[in-house]
Amino acid sequence: MDQPNRGRGRGTRGGPGGSGAQPNWKQGGGPSRPPYVSDRPQEAAGTSGNSGNGNGNGNGNGNGNGDPSTRSVVPVAQRGGGNGGGAGAGDGPSGRGAMRGSRYVPEVVVTRLPNAPSKHGTLGTKLLLKTNYFRLTRKEDSVIFQYRIDFDPVVEDQRVVHALLRTQGPLFGPYIFDGTMLFLYNKLRQDEVELQVKDPRTDLLYKLRIRRVGTVDMTSEKAFLILNLMHRQAMGSLKLLPINRYYFDPLAKISIPQYGLELFPGYVTSIRQHEKDVLLCVEITHRVMRTDTVYKTLQNMQRQPGAFRENFVKMVVGSQVMCTYNQKSYKVTDVDFNTTPSSSFTSREGENITFMEYYRKAYNITIRDPKQPMLVSTPSQRMLRSGASGPILLVPELCRLTGITDDMRRDFNLMRSIADQTRIGADKRIERLQRFNERLQETPASREVFTFWKTELDRRLVEVPARLLAQETIMFRADGGGVPAGPEADWNQAFRNNHMFKTVPLQRWFIVCERKAEQLTRDFVGAMMQVSNGMGFKVAQPQILYLQNDSGVSYTNAINELMNKDPQLVMCIVPNDRADRYKAIKKKCCVDRPLPCQVIKARTITPKNQNLRALLTIATKVMIQLNCKLGGIPWIVKNPLSSVMVVGFDVCHDASDKSLSYGALVATMYAAKHIEPKYFSVIERHQRGEELSSFLSSNIVKALRKYQEQFGEGVLPRRILVYRDGVGDGQLGHVVDHEVRAIKEKLTRVYENHEFKSQLTVIVVNKRINTRLFDGGRNPPPGTVVDDIVTLPERTDFFLISQSVRQGTVSPTSYNVIFDESGLKPDQLQVYTAKQTHLYYNWCGSVAVPAVCQYAHKLAFLVSQFIHNQPHNMLEGRLYYL
Repeated sequence: MDQPNRGRGRGTRGGPGGSGAQPNWKQGGGPSRPPYVSDRPQEAAGTSGNSGNGNGNGNGNGNGNGDPSTRSVVPVAQRGGGNGGGAGAGDGPSGRGAMRGSRYVPEVVVTRLPNAPSKHGTLGTKLLLKTNYFRLTRKEDSVIFQYRIDFDPVVEDQRVVHALLRTQGPLFGPYIFDGTMLFLYNKLRQDEVELQVKDPRTDLLYKLRIRRVGTVDMTSEKAFLILNLMHRQAMGSLKLLPINRYYFDPLAKISIPQYGLELFPGYVTSIRQHEKDVLLCVEITHRVMRTDTVYKTLQNMQRQPGAFRENFVKMVVGSQVMCTYNQKSYKVTDVDFNTTPSSSFTSREGENITFMEYYRKAYNITIRDPKQPMLVSTPSQRMLRSGASGPILLVPELCRLTGITDDMRRDFNLMRSIADQTRIGADKRIERLQRFNERLQETPASREVFTFWKTELDRRLVEVPARLLAQETIMFRADGGGVPAGPEADWNQAFRNNHMFKTVPLQRWFIVCERKAEQLTRDFVGAMMQVSNGMGFKVAQPQILYLQNDSGVSYTNAINELMNKDPQLVMCIVPNDRADRYKAIKKKCCVDRPLPCQVIKARTITPKNQNLRALLTIATKVMIQLNCKLGGIPWIVKNPLSSVMVVGFDVCHDASDKSLSYGALVATMYAAKHIEPKYFSVIERHQRGEELSSFLSSNIVKALRKYQEQFGEGVLPRRILVYRDGVGDGQLGHVVDHEVRAIKEKLTRVYENHEFKSQLTVIVVNKRINTRLFDGGRNPPPGTVVDDIVTLPERTDFFLISQSVRQGTVSPTSYNVIFDESGLKPDQLQVYTAKQTHLYYNWCGSVAVPAVCQYAHKLAFLVSQFIHNQPHNMLEGRLYYL
């Protein structure tokens, strides 16, 4: 629904307003070794097979110098690419078995040159914050020996694998195993070893073939693979349940039996080189598990009337399931009703075997229903690179659903029960982080892991210097002054005494609703009329059309009838949030007949306990949205940059066709200081795997053409700031190497004969991060900036807390400046970014990301989830998607 945000998190306290200083915008700018293991030579640094000159190991991890021709476009240290084993400088063989990129080590994309100027700002009131990081120090810089290990017969159950490896402890000494690779602190006497090993539980014999494939220098980047694997080994000693990259505590699970749910608290951790130290990041997380298996859900649906197959497919496709035998999660992409557990497949050994036999042999599991259908999961790109081929088939009887359904989300009591457990305040989060550290330090098995690998974990949370920027001034009516955003960056009450910055008179508008909602609608119209006067918004009485039923067809037919009356806007009041009706209304008004449209649920405008004040608050927010959709502007902030276009870009996947995505671009355009901005939006559909760079660059050119339409032929912005959202794990390198290049090529052509060249800045925005910041036992106030200690040395990056939250712990947003020609200093970019978080008109307060990013997300979400089509170009200059 196009409903205003009824409330948003608020901080536990307000902080000081920060210094009044502003940037100068005119300036540019172990145990003893077994006796049969030889002494450890300090061998040549580098890992065999991945030190090639630009060739890498097939995963782009080579240390090459890159293509010099790209440096004029992307001023970064290029990564070596290519396929194959590389010309390794180590002492082992290259090719198969050499170290690959790992899911335990984040991709390192260098976007900051060694001689780059300082990325640290100076403006604001100084603070000292705690973080959710612990320092990790190495007591010895050594070489780790890397071996590939193969089992005959192949062992699928990782519990069996680890049981077999544990029998070889006297031979291996300290070891780490990642599923394929064995890392030893002590070198074996021979480079190739074959062992006959008995499973202590079943007495079955297995042949282990162990081959040395290289070494890992613990001063190199590859050391982080070892450190992360070492830490996971230590985590495993805490009796936690590993699920993918997370560890959960089943002993601390919280049951919600009335909904058939269990809530598992847990941790997500990572080790990485930060500015000065290697740091361990620890974040508290939770996982919602269903108590029933997928098979039980299928049985329940079979007993219900209707087409159970269609209903089951609709329910399960797109959901995440966890296999009970290996604790791995998979995303269900289809259901195969023609394949059952009694069906056969060819195993890795070439044996024709049924699924039932396979699970009995591999996991000692007996499947009870041989006729149940199979769940289908398409392998991810990472799984394909690891050797997976074809779809993965899963047995519903062995799978549990995770997460919550849309119906559950609509259950207020359920969501409140979950939120009460998952929204942890800053003080409680600090306590849990310290308890986690103590658990690692005091559990003998985990402490032994750190001792074996000559590593020490600090007991204290890392502290970082921070700065609190000055409060922003919110400018209302053009001939009036401004009001401070306040310590919580919330100016909702300011509309009682201030007019909106720019309004568009609303003379011809209509409301469509059911006849039974007549009195409710008239009461809400009265509230809107009452608040509009105080906002300086001239609004005429609307005409109301009453419907006999609430079908989508009834609403769209009524809208068709209104078109010959030349309406400026239509408001539809609906009884609930039924998706098909909402889709029909939005498709009619965004695609077929371009018309600003507001859809509101009747429940939203129903006052609780006859609370008129609450109704007036809702009416105020609705009137702000109506004004925006007509082309008005509720408020602005002072814009210190003239001749600038600020761009936000985000991507959403199509809800009905997973092979499609929609990329939305929203631009805010300024021609001079302090004047009202103009808007432009465009969205395009693309297939999965299709190159995004051409979409983004072409649409930036469209925005520049619109800039010329608004401000004069031949007029172009001097600066272009692109805030790129929606960049997932592993995609940063592509954005740096391809998207920026494509944008620069297009800008070069557009500005070819212009009096000045464009100054492009591209900033990757990421709010899905694990970093947390604490001001004592409280949340830091809005406007808090951190650009040291926990930032990354290979980036020009900073963290910004721009919003406040009422409950839980506030999440900072990460900003990574991957390309910058602006000449602006760090203070200027940080302050300008903070300003942009104050311009989202669906909330009278600052938000977590720049407004253009939030607008781009709103547009991409609307199209991908509901209208699935290109909106009419007559709407591209308005914020119709609010």
